[in-house]
Amino acid sequence: MLSLQDKIILITGASSGIGEACVEVFASSGAKLILAARRSSLLEQIAQKYQDSAQIHLLQLDVSDRKAVEVAISNLPPEWSEIDILINNAGLSRGLSKLQEGNILDWEEMIDTNIKGLLYLTRCVVPGMVSRGRGHVVNLGSIAGHQTYPSGNVYCATKAAVKAISEGLKQDLLGTPVRVSSVDPGMVETEFSQVRFHGDIERAQKVYQGLTPLLPADVADVIFFCVTRPLHVNINEVILMPTDQASATLLNRQT
Repeated sequence: MLSLQDKIILITGASSGIGEACVEVFASSGAKLILAARRSSLLEQIAQKYQDSAQIHLLQLDVSDRKAVEVAISNLPPEWSEIDILINNAGLSRGLSKLQEGNILDWEEMIDTNIKGLLYLTRCVVPGMVSRGRGHVVNLGSIAGHQTYPSGNVYCATKAAVKAISEGLKQDLLGTPVRVSSVDPGMVETEFSQVRFHGDIERAQKVYQGLTPLLPADVADVIFFCVTRPLHVNINEVILMPTDQASATLLNRQT
């Protein structure tokens, strides 16, 4: 297993869900963690929780803001600037509507965060990895990037884009030691559904009723596995789903 001692890991969307679970799994690895998210108060709580087990640097950052991303990365303190692992976790879904009835603002938020935000971070961080001759990019995709489901149209399209970007980046980095992985989960119980339904907690809870979904820690464990393989091993893509899920639309619900 590859040691992460003193490696610098940047985790976006680190204030909750899979991002927060990544903080937990990496905090005990000896790595130095840069935690980025929009909600600074939650970041500070997480930093306080893990301050005794890991060195942590916080970035209040909206990944969809290109200028903010450029400024944040270019102004990292020297001791934090040589990022070894980038975990592009920030992402969201908004709405569950037929395309012809969709909310355009919801579309733009998903495209700006899930695609553009991932691209902005990757563009800012990967050149340094190439010049230093080391690095790993982990993109959080989704089963939605492999299988479109009814009313998932634009969200599914953004995750299909993540799949294509991951494949293209791996091809473009051929000949360098920089690795690229895409981790694509099915149903994970996070704030995902609350965000999708604009805070409708009752509707969000129904998404997970009658089955056992993945937990954020399950996904974080897979990410940890990907980045700790020997340097000659690249885990290109992992699709993980709950045992109660067979596809994007086939679920085993116990009524």
